Amino acid sequence: MARRQVGSTRRVGDSGSFPFVGALHSKSRSSPLLSICLVLLGACLLIGYAFSGPGMFKSISQVSKITGDYSCTSEVQRAIPLLKTAYGDSVRKVLHVGPDTCSVVSALLKEEETEAWGVEPYDVEDADSSCKSLLHKGFVRVADIKFPLPYRSKSFSLVIVSDALDYLSPKYLNKTVPELARVASDGLLLFSGNPGKQKAKVAELSKFGRPAKMRSSSWWNRFFSQTNLEENEAASKKFDKAAAKVSYTPACQIFHLKPLH
Repeated sequence: MARRQVGSTRRVGDSGSFPFVGALHSKSRSSPLLSICLVLLGACLLIGYAFSGPGMFKSISQVSKITGDYSCTSEVQRAIPLLKTAYGDSVRKVLHVGPDTCSVVSALLKEEETEAWGVEPYDVEDADSSCKSLLHKGFVRVADIKFPLPYRSKSFSLVIVSDALDYLSPKYLNKTVPELARVASDGLLLFSGNPGKQKAKVAELSKFGRPAKMRSSSWWNRFFSQTNLEENEAASKKFDKAAAKVSYTPACQIFHLKPLH
């Protein structure tokens, strides 16, 4: 990208020299049109640099800051008090799976009688000191969720997933979601993007090699039926009742599922 831009720049010059140099040393009157072109070219070069190369935005948390996309991981943190009401003692040994899992694990560890772990499906090179501490202590690990999780069945009372499944194709969802349900003993909670409220503006930045796809609730319900996953109606009703009391309206879709036994 950068080479093509430099080549097009040389064609602007009169004698093959770099136009910025000519603009700086020329004492003749500058054309307003040329000045505008130079400003636009500089802006294009900056944008091209930001979105090029293998090191571009490494995590969804960075992408969200740039585009303003809503994070379902943030929704999880908002919902923690409601989850404790709906699931009771099941919120005692929790696994969170998704980008920025360090923030969720940190919030859960502050709750009384709650143990928490996290799986980060993205790179964490930009992690802050708090997240690096969680990684070092083993509370958080980086793993590709398209493959089997390194946990025994029923290792966690509750498994929560956010901002991860929207980037998986049905081929991998067929394996990943049942695998998440396998390691849960009491329930699986999925936070998924809402096609009516969210847009996948940063699809090309997905680490899973495909665009983020905001699927409807009817699509998810069909998927759950096909993979033999059942709704946890009791937990769902308790959650909705607790949410109504505090006028809580989630921006993401929330699905309460029973574990696979």
